[in-house]
Amino acid sequence: MPPQPIRSVAVFCGSRVGHDPVYAAAATALGVGLAAAGIRLVYGGGGVGLMGIVADAALGAGGQVLGIIPEFLQRREVAHAGVGEMVVTQTMHDRKRRMFDAADAFVTMPGGLGTFDETIEITTWRQLALHDKPILICDVAGWAQPYLASVEAAVDQGFAGAECLQLYEVLPDVDAVLARLAALPSPAAGQPERV
Repeated sequence: MPPQPIRSVAVFCGSRVGHDPVYAAAATALGVGLAAAGIRLVYGGGGVGLMGIVADAALGAGGQVLGIIPEFLQRREVAHAGVGEMVVTQTMHDRKRRMFDAADAFVTMPGGLGTFDETIEITTWRQLALHDKPILICDVAGWAQPYLASVEAAVDQGFAGAECLQLYEVLPDVDAVLARLAALPSPAAGQPERV
């Protein structure tokens, strides 16, 4: 039986839009592109920042969207009102676990501390062989360079092995991310044993 294509992608991105309009344009292009490819967007459930933009774009293009938001953020009224499929979790950690379970692959877009946290954790789980799902970092306008430099510094300083640099792929723009997702087979199911 041939490998199945990627059908569901968790996107990590900012709850703010950033200063450069190119970030919002990239989030829009990703949402539209995922919908056009028939790939479900799994994301943090927010209606603000790049999170809201990518969800709006996917919904506007007729795509499937699964939002996963912790209850305390839902109470703060940052949940996206237009997402029909919304899972409310008890904690931030539960949110990340549910996003992991629902995704065949991960895409990191521009964002702040939460985006860094999600990307580091999912990369660490892959390093520990708790999963083998693809992790794609979209380096919109060089946004990811400081993050990547931190990982490379950990390798240079002897705190991580050089093989860690193979745990993720860096792609220059949304078109490259969408092309890569189209080429990737869906990984075999694998769940973290403990998180």
